[in-house]
Amino acid sequence: MRVEDTHVAAHRALAGGYRLLVLRSRQVAPLVQPGQFVHLKVPASAGATLRRPFSVFRAGPGRLSLLYKPVGKGTLAMTGLRPGDPVSLLGPLGNGYPAPRPDSIPVLVAGGYGMAALYLTARRAPRPGLVFVGGRSACDILCAPDFRRLGWEVRICTEDGSAGQRGLVTQALDRWLAAERRGQTPEFFACGPNGLLKVVCQRARRGRWPGWVSMDRHMGCGLGACLACVQRVRRREPGGRETWEWARICREGPVFACGDILWDGEEDD
Repeated sequence: MRVEDTHVAAHRALAGGYRLLVLRSRQVAPLVQPGQFVHLKVPASAGATLRRPFSVFRAGPGRLSLLYKPVGKGTLAMTGLRPGDPVSLLGPLGNGYPAPRPDSIPVLVAGGYGMAALYLTARRAPRPGLVFVGGRSACDILCAPDFRRLGWEVRICTEDGSAGQRGLVTQALDRWLAAERRGQTPEFFACGPNGLLKVVCQRARRGRWPGWVSMDRHMGCGLGACLACVQRVRRREPGGRETWEWARICREGPVFACGDILWDGEEDD
């Protein structure tokens, strides 16, 4: 983990109100692993004292890219950043996705700009697989060309039918599992709303397949000290008895194995 004072390299608007922020980064970018995040100090004009967490979209020699959508005063203030403006990065933070297993087919499942957190996994995978991405409408489908350029098959779903198939992305995933898997062993990598993540984990546990999901919570420090971003996870004690404990999204996560998460409404043994 490093604290890096650096500058904006590029900043542009995308469809649907999303934005791409590219930062110069000689210290943090080389250390980033798929699924990790950074804490960005937002402009002083936002009146915010806490940094904001962002999944890393791309990380390469000297540069690091973030995808975001302005939704609050901090991210709204970020829209005013221009090339050359100073910024402060803290990262990389958290535990990311493991490398896909060579004997499985990697299946990425994303909702909206959850695609950003999955790009480095796709780029570093031993072989291309499938990407299922969903959103409310066409403007919420991001990065699909980036994954296709890596050789991945991308299947798009929108709730209003304006792009790809009409319906939920989890419905398309279920159709593939039922009719097109053809004996292949899937390994899931997912990022998006909790409802999507829960469905992916249910499918993984039902089929006894490996799966990994990136959880999202409001964060304070990003270092595990404030205990603001917690998730119940299973803990297996000696003798096989299963209980649960709180895990910090920013420290033990944001990526967790599907079998470890104890979702709301699930019983803790």
